[in-house]
Parts: sequence; C-alpha cells; structure tokens
Amino acid sequence: MFAERRNSGVLDLEAVEQATRDALHQAGARLLETLLNEEQTAEPRQSCACGEQARYAGKRAKKLVTMLGTIVVERAYYHCRRCGSGFAPRDQELDVEATQYSPGVRRMTALVGSETSFDRGRVLLDELAAVELTAKAVEREAEAIGADIAAREQAEIARAVQLELAEICMEEIPILYVEMDGTGVPTTAAETRGRKGKGGGPARTREVKLGCVFTQSSRDERGRPLRDEDSTTYTGAIENAAAFGRRIWSEAWRRGWSRARKKVILGDGAAWIWNLAHEYFPGAIEIVDLYHAREHLWALASKLFPADEKRRRGWARRMRKKLDAGRIEQLLTTLREIETDDIELAHQVALGALYFERNAERMRYHDFRRTGLFVGSGVIEAGCRTVIASRLKRSGMFWSVRGANAITALRCSRLSNRFNDYWENRPQAA
Repeated sequence: MFAERRNSGVLDLEAVEQATRDALHQAGARLLETLLNEEQTAEPRQSCACGEQARYAGKRAKKLVTMLGTIVVERAYYHCRRCGSGFAPRDQELDVEATQYSPGVRRMTALVGSETSFDRGRVLLDELAAVELTAKAVEREAEAIGADIAAREQAEIARAVQLELAEICMEEIPILYVEMDGTGVPTTAAETRGRKGKGGGPARTREVKLGCVFTQSSRDERGRPLRDEDSTTYTGAIENAAAFGRRIWSEAWRRGWSRARKKVILGDGAAWIWNLAHEYFPGAIEIVDLYHAREHLWALASKLFPADEKRRRGWARRMRKKLDAGRIEQLLTTLREIETDDIELAHQVALGALYFERNAERMRYHDFRRTGLFVGSGVIEAGCRTVIASRLKRSGMFWSVRGANAITALRCSRLSNRFNDYWENRPQAA
C-alpha cells in the first residue's frame, strides 16, 4: 500500500482501513486464544447433573467463532460413568455450552436476525463486522435467543398467575393504557393444515396476538393527550386468547397497573379483546377505537348506497357526527329505521346496529376526549406494523409457529428496551 502511494501519490484509505481491521482481528484472535488457553488447574472430579462425581478425562479442543475470528480453546473435560455424559465446566463459564459461537457473535446474530432476513443478516455480519456465518446459523442462533426470551417470559407469567402480586411502593401513574390487536403472519402449510381462513378457504396465516402498555401524564396546548416518551412496551405470540390474556395481564402489572389512577383498555371491536378486558381488567375504562367504528359506518354506507356516491357520503357524514359526539342511541335509532326489501342488506344493517349497541358505552367519544383520553388504538396498530409486519410479513417468508414466536419475543424485547437487561442477566439466570 505504501509502495502504491509512493508510485501513484494516492492512498486508498478504504483499503488501508480494511487491511488494518483484518490485521487487528487476527492479532486479537491470537491474543484471545492465548488468554483463554492459559494453564489452569484441572480438578480430579466435578459434580455431574445426575448427582454423581464425574472424573477428569483430559483436555479437549473446541473451535469457537468469535467477534475477532475463529479460535481454538483447550478445556478440561469430565466423564460420568453413571449417566455416560461428558462435559467441560469451562464451557458454562465462557457461556458457550452447546454452541460454537461466542456470546458476542450470538448477540450480533440476535440483532441482525430480529431486523432483517437471515440471509441479509449473514451479509451484514460479513460486511460490517467481518464475521462469516451461514444464513442457517444466523437463523438458528437468533431463534434460540428469542426462544429463551419467550421461555423466561412464560416463567414470569406463570409466577404472576400463581402468586398474589404485592403492591409496589412507587410513584403513582396518572393514566395507564393497555391496547390489544391481532395480525396474520404467513406460515408453512404444516402450521395451517385443517384451519379455515377468513374467506372460508384454507388458511394461509396464523394470528399473532400483540399487546402494548404505555402511560400518559400530560396533554398538549390544545388539550389532546400525549403519550409519555419511551413508555411503550410490547408483548405477543401466536397463542389462544386465554394464554394471551395471562400474558397481557402480566405485562400490565409489570408496568404498574395497580399504581395507575386511570386504567384504560383500547382496541377494535373484536370480541376476544373485550372478553379479556372483563376477565383480567375489570373496572377499567373501555374504549373502542374511533377509526374502526368509523370504518363500520362507511362500510354500511357503501352497502346502502352502492351506486350513489353523493348520498353515500352525505349519510356517512351525518352518522359520523353522531358517532364522534358519542350519541350512539341516536345512531341506533337511525339504523333501525332503515327499511329495505333486500334480505341480505337488512341482515348487514342489523349486524351493524348490533355492533354499535354492544359497544355503546365504549363509544362515548365526546366524554373520553373531554377528560383527555386517547380514543384511537394507533399505538398497537403501529406496533403490528413495526414489531410484526416489518420483520415477519416480508415477501416470500413462511414461518413455523416456533420460529415466529421466537422472533416476536426477540423483537418485543428489543423494542421494549429490555434486550440489554436480558443479555446481561442471562448467564446468571441460566
């Protein structure tokens, strides 16, 4: 490089950077290898998981892919005659049990695997960190970390359900919101076999139920509610409503549900959301997302006036005024006064009226706004896009339930700003 500079008068800075990094990585790998292979005293026996004493059986080499390159570590190895298993205690100390990748490399695979496709993650690791892995290795390690996060969440949920949660003496929360929604994730044929889709045909997706919790402490100069910055946390999985109910309840208590002066449940009109609200959050203020309610009105208007746009728009605007004002009884009266000989249309109008009747107390939007509450579930809808769709619903992707749940847990952990805590505490809790 220096000869080239002398000859041409030009220095290729990028080439120098790359060569310097490669050289430092090689030197660092050798240094790390030397450090890890320093002479250590091997105990003649070690306790085995079966309860017996395993005997020292010499040293065994293990290849490790590290952030600096591949190294070879010599560890004391023990064999248990009783159960026939062998193990190297140093692996647990270094956090490399049952893996050939160092903690630093596994953390990087979790980060890229949670953000982009596994193959693209492989490319990014190579280009940005000079760590060469296969796409399958990125997938395996990222999903393993996500699965571990999910398992620990389930353990916390089980403890929360089984134990009476104590009141925590901390600062009171003015308003705490819980929002819930579901979004379909494309899965393999094996995961949808025998399931029907929304249109009656075979299912192509499985629903991820996603929940979020956030707080509100203030309003803007116009009296509109402001979500507290960085207060949103997420939790979700492909699971039935009963399991998700325990999940979102645990998250709400973790965030301070018992310390909130006002408690609000926000969601669309899905029955499972309000069933969970009644079971796990009795006494909370329940609000149906205003924009979903408006969509119901526009859908009805399209059925009532399919060929007359002017009448359709006029009718929808009049109904929207009643809805926005929370005058649901007036809206219901208008719907029930509609007369038609079209049986199918009459059925659709009756279903629309039933939707507004069932949710009447959740649609007092004027009162909710007057007290400074959110009336839209935009946070969870954005969460469905940000947490789920941006990673799991890309073109050509098909997931197993296990894989989708692992990446969902990993993304929820990262976007809730909990991943660093998980990673720091993981070895001690293992």
